[in-house]
Amino acid sequence: MALVHLSSSFDRLEELADFLSLQSSPVTLSITDADTVICVASLKDQWHGPVGVWLRVSGDYSASLLARDVKTLSWIVDLEHVVVEAERDSEAHAQVVRALLSDDEVNVTNDVATITKAYNRPAPPRPVTVWAAEGTLVGCEDESLRLMSNDDMTIGKLARFA
Repeated sequence: MALVHLSSSFDRLEELADFLSLQSSPVTLSITDADTVICVASLKDQWHGPVGVWLRVSGDYSASLLARDVKTLSWIVDLEHVVVEAERDSEAHAQVVRALLSDDEVNVTNDVATITKAYNRPAPPRPVTVWAAEGTLVGCEDESLRLMSNDDMTIGKLARFA
């Protein structure tokens, strides 16, 4: 498995669909100067293949809000992957997101959240793989990918994980 992360800017948004069509590995997008979820949703008429997002948890953007945005986005585009990045303990934040991507009652207690008897419906129409980013590693349950290359391109910064 390999995963690509493209960090781009809003002024390059129109070029992203062309870039996505040239990639053989799944691509996760982050937009540095605009809301990533809204920007990826705006690609729905330009790109019809699978896509991913790379989102950062912060004091203003909790894992539960991130999960809500992921669910909404999954109904607009073919969302395949989500990478959760945080200042600390990305895996705990990713656990919260994974739990909230179901139709079931959610009860989660870990180092970053305590959620009891919560619902976040409807579930995505297709499974979404939730990864946690920790430094140069990206992991999901039993799989771990390491940063293999980091390149500056005209469209943005491209990181490849394998």
